[in-house]
Amino acid sequence: GIREYDLIQDGDKIAVCISGGKDSMLMAKLFQELLKHGKANFELVFLVMNPGYNEDNWKIIQDNAKVLGIPLTVFETQIFDTVADIDKNPCYLCARMRRGYLYSHAKELGCNKIALGHHQDDILETLLMNLTHQGAFGTMPPRLKMDKFDMEIIRPMCLVEERELIQVAAWKGYRKQLKNCPYESGSSRSDMKELLKSLEAINPEARYSLWGSMTNIQEDYLPRKIR
Repeated sequence: GIREYDLIQDGDKIAVCISGGKDSMLMAKLFQELLKHGKANFELVFLVMNPGYNEDNWKIIQDNAKVLGIPLTVFETQIFDTVADIDKNPCYLCARMRRGYLYSHAKELGCNKIALGHHQDDILETLLMNLTHQGAFGTMPPRLKMDKFDMEIIRPMCLVEERELIQVAAWKGYRKQLKNCPYESGSSRSDMKELLKSLEAINPEARYSLWGSMTNIQEDYLPRKIR
């Protein structure tokens, strides 16, 4: 994904944003290995925002980082408390606040790029959600310029399937967080996850057809060599 979409250049300082889930935690580990063995000359900050995790979940995040050897840069917020009493669209507000805090803090640390741990399933599920709920053909691109913050978002795991990450998480001894959000299950994204599975049951190559359709339509998904 990094090579295909030219996500890293020499001199970059990248904020690797870790939520505590398996995806972002394993992305951080992959970045560590890339820094050791790759060709690009760049810096990393492993950035973790605590939006108000309970004590057990916060300890699991820290324990997982120790197991994987990831040095965390932590900052605190009270986002969970802020959105707790909001009945309408709490997920939207929570996500918006989390992004705003992360971007601002990464900018303060001198980073010019933010790496998010979205994998291929996340991107395809977002595509399906936009198609079925918004009537729009679009999803999260591998790289996105944020003019407001003068930064760039990159998604290095855009070609990695979630099932691969699940296998690596088990191999590395990653401990799963306890359920911390009452809105985590029963969401539209959960429905899209099941829809993607259903499409793959009909056609095992369905995910690659969906990805190919984005390459045909969206410039963000064109390999750099043919842009």
